[in-house]
Amino acid sequence: MKFTKFGVMAFIAAVANVTGSVWADAPVISASQFQKSKRMNSQYAAVIPTAYSCGDAPVSGCESCDPSCGCEEVSCDGGCDSAGGGGGGDEPFKLISSPIAGISFGGWTSVGYHTTANNLSFNTFPDNVQLGQQWFWAERIADGSKGLGIGGRIDYLYGTDAPDTQAFGTTVPHWDQSWDNGPQYGHAIPQLYGEVAMGDMSIKLGKFFTLIGNEVVGATGNFFYSRQFMFYNAEPFTHTGALSTYNVSDDTQLFNGYVMGWDSGFQDNGDAYLGGFKHKLNDTWTVLYATCLGRFADGNTANPGENGWIHSVLLTGSLSDNLTYISQWDALQTDNFTGAQQRNTIGTNQYLIYKLTDKVALGQRFEWFNQSVAGAAPVPGQDVYNYTVGLNYAYNANVMFRPELRQVWDKTGLFNEGGRSSQMSCGGDMVFVF
Repeated sequence: MKFTKFGVMAFIAAVANVTGSVWADAPVISASQFQKSKRMNSQYAAVIPTAYSCGDAPVSGCESCDPSCGCEEVSCDGGCDSAGGGGGGDEPFKLISSPIAGISFGGWTSVGYHTTANNLSFNTFPDNVQLGQQWFWAERIADGSKGLGIGGRIDYLYGTDAPDTQAFGTTVPHWDQSWDNGPQYGHAIPQLYGEVAMGDMSIKLGKFFTLIGNEVVGATGNFFYSRQFMFYNAEPFTHTGALSTYNVSDDTQLFNGYVMGWDSGFQDNGDAYLGGFKHKLNDTWTVLYATCLGRFADGNTANPGENGWIHSVLLTGSLSDNLTYISQWDALQTDNFTGAQQRNTIGTNQYLIYKLTDKVALGQRFEWFNQSVAGAAPVPGQDVYNYTVGLNYAYNANVMFRPELRQVWDKTGLFNEGGRSSQMSCGGDMVFVF
């Protein structure tokens, strides 16, 4: 990819956000410190036992850590601990206790098991204790609060989740797409980007996680061990391009960017707009809207790609001191190169998460997903229902257990092992954050 195209993307991302600066209030912290990557809401931070949250005294305006990125995304008293005093106040173990030359390091290990394969999703290697994720990250925060700040981030993943996280957006293997280790395990580098920040704005340039949706690739960013079908079948995981974050006020952020398709490495496979906003409605409720519009994939004559749009709305709020409600709605529509409909999907996920104690949280997720794919499975008009119950138990400041039961109803059997119309799976994992 040519650097000139990266420069154009950065310029477009910056101009799109600067246009709103005339009515902005100055934020307490810089844009890069506020919330980045896919988890803009940190919706689980208040309800998961505190093994994945920040310390007790963050800097003014600093929200809870972004768990999908290992709690390094927000600067709290000079940097977030990966387990921030959780799990009953234990002193958390860290891979490297303090930054080196301004670069922080961390990661996590997720070891899991599930009884039945979840087709068209993660968790397709049943009846095996497996290393789902061995994750390492390194990051330098681009702090723009005192002028120009320069930073960046790289993530590395090995495990059974890695093949589903590689750059599969093009037909010709590139980047990490062929880094497999046997039929189940593999390697991936889902993020590699640089970042600049100044005052209210930061701009990422490179390969980064999407804004779209609620659940994420990283094990520490999700309440449940298993994933939504909507997350896997109708949402991008990563983009390559430029994405700006602008803090309009302490309550509102704007996101604008230009990306080269979906789920590719550093190879041009489309042209699309990525953007949205996050707004704190009041002390209890927050809304996040994200969209991607344009060409999502350009392969070759056998796979000419898709163009269209996806919209995602996420509402998060507290129904009581201990009960959190999360509502997600997604809609996706694309056409192929002939103008014929390629995909038309809609779905919703509804979560209730109850913080029982400082160490235990109970959760339920109900999903309805309808996906029509032209000329391929699943068949047009198919409805799939997924109901999952589980708990998070923080053994200490570093170790979390996530057992669950998941029931899927699907009349065509495409989403279930062996073509079953109904399927229950028992599973879970242990996550060690460092």
